[in-house]
Amino acid sequence: MEDVAKLAGVSHQTVSRVLNGNPNVSARTLEKVQGAIVELGYRRNTAARSLVTRRSNTIGVLASEMSQYGPSNTLLALQQAAREADYFVSIAGLAEVTPETIEEAMLRFLDQGVDGIIVQVPHAGIFETLVKLNLDLPVVAIGAAGTSGLSGVAIDQTAGARQAVEYLISLGHQRIGHVAGPAGWVDTQARIGGWRAALDHAGLPEGPLLEGDWSANSGFRLGREIARIGDVTAIFAGNDQMALGLLRAFAEAGISVPGDISVVGFDDWPESEFFLPPLSTVRQDFQELGKRCIQALLAELDGGARDGASVQVVPELVIRGTTAAPH
Repeated sequence: MEDVAKLAGVSHQTVSRVLNGNPNVSARTLEKVQGAIVELGYRRNTAARSLVTRRSNTIGVLASEMSQYGPSNTLLALQQAAREADYFVSIAGLAEVTPETIEEAMLRFLDQGVDGIIVQVPHAGIFETLVKLNLDLPVVAIGAAGTSGLSGVAIDQTAGARQAVEYLISLGHQRIGHVAGPAGWVDTQARIGGWRAALDHAGLPEGPLLEGDWSANSGFRLGREIARIGDVTAIFAGNDQMALGLLRAFAEAGISVPGDISVVGFDDWPESEFFLPPLSTVRQDFQELGKRCIQALLAELDGGARDGASVQVVPELVIRGTTAAPH
């Protein structure tokens, strides 16, 4: 920094203000300092900085199921939001989710000196495991409702499912089935809950509840079963991949969508508007989710109480060509 200051003809303190984004620096001075930084190839010594600030400016992210659309996009959103807040992200991916693997990853984060941890593991039981660990630093869990000492940030999966099913009901459908994700996923249970709540509120019986595995192949397999049963006029699919499989199965069975049966998905894949017909679905705002997670964590780092705050991001129903009134 002293070399940068000398080359730019400014004080050490001015260089510090530029590096920390202080607005009280003239445009001319800013240009001179930035030019000196480029010319000298200056880089901050983050280790030295952390000794002064007592922060590593690193956030640990514990993640699993990263091959799936939702978790992978959430992870990307977290990285972007952290970068905008001038934080690095250290990722620990879990191939197997057990209390032992979770504890091992958390201990590694503590060894790295992370300032806080975000947990993106969409499995039931994860939140109880985190509470038992009683970590002495801020932890934000994605998908949690917020518990004592553990803040939660989530897209409101139940509300999104209710939106989808209530829309189908508004079209006149009375026999609505659900192709769900795999048991044990938090999102699966929340979307089943929203489907049931909408039907119950309308005084309608539950249609068939079938379990898939998030893949288009499972949607195709279950779609053939639905086509054989033939007692529903609409299906709410737990994600767009399974909805794609349903569309293929119905087309092969000679069932028209939406003429004979309506389909609504969940996620709003970028490709969903190019399905044939274009898919009605529930859009999740992953960018907002990532931003809210980082905001919640930084609020605790800046002195906020760990009171189990809960933040919900409301999803949006996107209506396209796979839904219509029943004939």
